[in-house]
Amino acid sequence: MNKTVTKFFTIADYEEEEEWLRDQHRNGWKIVKITPPCSYTFELCEPEDVIYRLDFSNKEESEEYMNMLKDFGWEYIGQCVGWLYFRKPASETKTQEEGELFSDNVSKAELVSNVITTRMVPICLIFLCCVIPNFMRFMNGEFVGTFGMILGLFFSVMFVVYVYLIIYCGTKLKRIRKRYED
Repeated sequence: MNKTVTKFFTIADYEEEEEWLRDQHRNGWKIVKITPPCSYTFELCEPEDVIYRLDFSNKEESEEYMNMLKDFGWEYIGQCVGWLYFRKPASETKTQEEGELFSDNVSKAELVSNVITTRMVPICLIFLCCVIPNFMRFMNGEFVGTFGMILGLFFSVMFVVYVYLIIYCGTKLKRIRKRYED
């Protein structure tokens, strides 16, 4: 038996996503597929405490990297928009480090920096180069007619969404990175 759940996590909510997936598994649902942007397919299973971890990469991971994680007991589930999903039964971890993909805080801080560089920077560029100019055109009355109003309302909504995402994700990612750098 399968179920599909739609749940939205921002790029800054990856730790919450890991915990949510763990809770699902404890309740007898293991993830089998992630479909962008926010659809999760679960398969009914025996309830078990399973640790979920996400890694972020914009490139294809090497076979060496994947084999190393497999050697450490991590099962690769799949990839979704740059995020790599792994799981491992909690019973196979004797220390907190065994329940982590990264053994040190420097690597965890680098993960966050990579997310900021490859996701936040493009979001900010789109906001500055596309959303703001078109929002300003709408505010200046340059969009006319029904289509212009629809387009103007679209860019108004995008303006609000982008402002929220930039502030929320930017501050949260900085806070997470600072936690690992201290």
